[in-house]
Amino acid sequence: MLRGGCQPLVARWFGSAKQILTIFALAHASMLSACTLGSSPLQRATLLAERGRTEEAIRSLDEHIALHPAALDERRLLIRLHGSSGHFDAAIEQTERLAELLPPSSPLPWVELGAAFELGHRYDEALSAYDRAASVAPRDALGPKRGGMRAARWGELDLAEPRLREAVRRAPDDAEAWHALGVVLLGLDRLDAARQAYTAGIGADDGALENRLGLATVALRMNEPAAALSQYELLLAARPKFTEALLGKSWCLILLGQYASAGVVLREAERLGADRTSISRQRVELGARERAR
Repeated sequence: MLRGGCQPLVARWFGSAKQILTIFALAHASMLSACTLGSSPLQRATLLAERGRTEEAIRSLDEHIALHPAALDERRLLIRLHGSSGHFDAAIEQTERLAELLPPSSPLPWVELGAAFELGHRYDEALSAYDRAASVAPRDALGPKRGGMRAARWGELDLAEPRLREAVRRAPDDAEAWHALGVVLLGLDRLDAARQAYTAGIGADDGALENRLGLATVALRMNEPAAALSQYELLLAARPKFTEALLGKSWCLILLGQYASAGVVLREAERLGADRTSISRQRVELGARERAR
């Protein structure tokens, strides 16, 4: 049985189950068309759900779907709302109806059912639904990617890894999936494999800066501050005010014995509002090392 917990490292990168509903409710651009965004029944149900009036939202969608059986996006939201309310039989029924409206190879019905189970904290059933999405659409990365990312969020890294590997096999240009795989491998303390995943993510999209941050993290874990520093420099070239990268850079400089430069970077990080606790800890370490010279 899945634990439904999460490890701190992985939790930092993967969103909560509640976000699944929120993302859909806000009509994420990759999932909904511009036409759908203007759909008043969908917006009305979304607003009701956001205000905690889920049963009213369900009734509103039921009424709309009764008149418009082919309303795909409304049905998808309805599946998730049933899940968040614990109406799993109704969620399954709506999933089956959605599957009848879409091509047999579409993973979407089973992804929605997975989200519904997850919103109801039924993690085993959720993962099974994501796996079914992967099996009905053997060329689509959505099922294994969603299953892998959600398993990682729950702290089930051993379950996440094979699913994310399958996702990047199906979609090798998906930098986000490569990053997720890198995070999982890092959490499993498989540093060389994590480095390979992050490198592949950069190869897929050089602008996906989270993979550079991952490479820097791996380098520090492997006691390679010079390699980490080079990644932080590249990050800061793209985002000069990225305070986490500034703190990473200053720490690398401390490890490399470049204390004056580290102090300059720390002051810049402080000016930009970086985490005060991290700054304080680095200054303590910097002072101790300077005194020990």
